[in-house]
Amino acid sequence: MKLRKVSALLTMLSLSCFLVQSGNANGQGMSAYDFSFVSIGGEPMPFSDFKGKVVLVVNTASQCGFTSQYSGLVELWKKYREKGLVVLAVPSNDFGGQEPGSSDEIKTFCEVTFGVDFPMTEKVSVSGKGAHPFYKWAKTELGRRAKPRWNFHKYVVGKDGKLIDWFGSMTSPGSSRVTKVIENALR
Repeated sequence: MKLRKVSALLTMLSLSCFLVQSGNANGQGMSAYDFSFVSIGGEPMPFSDFKGKVVLVVNTASQCGFTSQYSGLVELWKKYREKGLVVLAVPSNDFGGQEPGSSDEIKTFCEVTFGVDFPMTEKVSVSGKGAHPFYKWAKTELGRRAKPRWNFHKYVVGKDGKLIDWFGSMTSPGSSRVTKVIENALR
């Protein structure tokens, strides 16, 4: 009788350890605060630096048909930064090789052409097996349809570090769909 109880207890313990371990492997129970980027200037940029803020994460490219969306991102930043919005540009060369430049070239282009002064990361991959862990997690959390399919894909991260919504490249940063989600998240 005692042997059965011990055996059952060990089985339950093993199963719970497996479930906890597999949950973390799938990104369950995680938040954006569990990830870190490197800034375009080469400094560590833990997402936890944005705790309590709403973050619009956008994979960007300097030579894309959507590059003009930087203007809309700058406008969002100006309008909502004092209320707690952070715009985070994540340059990527994944789609069409449209971000071939170095960090210095990307930063200079964005500052001179669009007046960008919001945070930017170094260039990373946002799709496929080599995708940055944040992007792998976002795909797991929101599903395959939410993964970036081109440049200027947008994720909205809430004050608690959880993903709220996503928008494809065709959705302008200043669209009512995006601003409504941001305004609700800032409340």
